[in-house]
Amino acid sequence: MSETSRNSAPEGGQPGRIGIGLELDATHLKILEVLRENGRISVAALAERVGISRANAYTRFEALRADGAIKRFTAEIDHVRAGLGITALIFVTVRQQMWRQFRAQLAAMPEVEYCAITTGQHDAMIQVRVTDVAAVHAMVTDRLANIPAVKATETVFILDEVLRRPYVLPSDRGPGRSARRPAHDPAESAGGPGGARNAGGSGGAGGSGAGGPEGPGGEVPLGMMRFVGAAEGRAQLQRDV
Repeated sequence: MSETSRNSAPEGGQPGRIGIGLELDATHLKILEVLRENGRISVAALAERVGISRANAYTRFEALRADGAIKRFTAEIDHVRAGLGITALIFVTVRQQMWRQFRAQLAAMPEVEYCAITTGQHDAMIQVRVTDVAAVHAMVTDRLANIPAVKATETVFILDEVLRRPYVLPSDRGPGRSARRPAHDPAESAGGPGGARNAGGSGGAGGSGAGGPEGPGGEVPLGMMRFVGAAEGRAQLQRDV
């Protein structure tokens, strides 16, 4: 839409951000939900979908842009139709004193769609989209391997992209839904119908449970998980009965 696709900046300001300190409310989030479905929607249609006046919709949209909550508008393409049918993740171990060189070299590779610095075994993850497997091989062996900043790489091919959202919002979880599951459910501990005791195992086929090193009250410390096989879980439940 013409009203919501302008990229002009306020006079003397920086495009997309003027630091107005906007606090997002439910109406702002609803606007972002609608724009996620159709970024070219008109202001009139946006107002109707959100249930506010056209003037209010325009004012709120401009506030979202000015504060930087909305950074830009772009097109989402079908990469296979565009001729880029191969997607791979390349995990890179970087020589710690050479990050600046690594960033500069990576910026010169047009096939790199995304790069993030990560925790864990590797230092960075690169996502590339190319025409065929040979292109990935050439990139890893001929280009990345010849960058002095790169110490090691590990490549994983993506077989199918099951889910990709333009962005997620806090409102996606819905009202009243807790982000964390209670550590202790009295109904389960009482052995209610169909309930498994809080023993770290599930009685269903292929079930898994959180267990391992436990803190006070049987709670599992944050970030520590173990998976219990179905047979082991059933045996534990029988012992507890």
